[in-house]
Amino acid sequence: MIVIRPLRADDDLHALTALLHKAYAALAAQGWNFTAADQSVAVTAKRVAAGGCLVAERAGRLLGTVNVRGPYRPEQDAWCLNTPWYLREDTAILSQFAVDPDCQGQGLGERLMDAAEAWATERGFAHVALDTAGPAQHLRQRYLKRGYQQVGEVQWDGKTYSSVLMVKPLRTKEIA
Repeated sequence: MIVIRPLRADDDLHALTALLHKAYAALAAQGWNFTAADQSVAVTAKRVAAGGCLVAERAGRLLGTVNVRGPYRPEQDAWCLNTPWYLREDTAILSQFAVDPDCQGQGLGERLMDAAEAWATERGFAHVALDTAGPAQHLRQRYLKRGYQQVGEVQWDGKTYSSVLMVKPLRTKEIA
């Protein structure tokens, strides 16, 4: 049985980083240098420390993950200043969404997204925002099917692609 739960202090960040690398390998092979494709364990630790990292586990093996957190702070995260949605107090931010390729197509990704959106709702957020590679049509379609709407574009420093910023309202049908 697969259990979705918050990341624990005793979880192996090396295993989590390896999962991210494996899940993002196909995207990297297309020339899209997502951070998760080759990030160090130290970067994984920094990213999960910022909020609610959720993992999917079966018999001690990590099979999926997603990060969800509150807004970035301009004084700490100046790189996000050109993405106003990432600074809004009513918006949670989703990142590092990954499912082991051996487990894809079985609904695990949907369960992880449901859990991340529930995390945000339980904490009073009105929206969830994320960004993904603009050329990755399959990813954009996945989010559109879940109710996310494209609200902008951003070119992150050092990335080989332009990203689309997508937002999903959690309480209403419209994005304000």
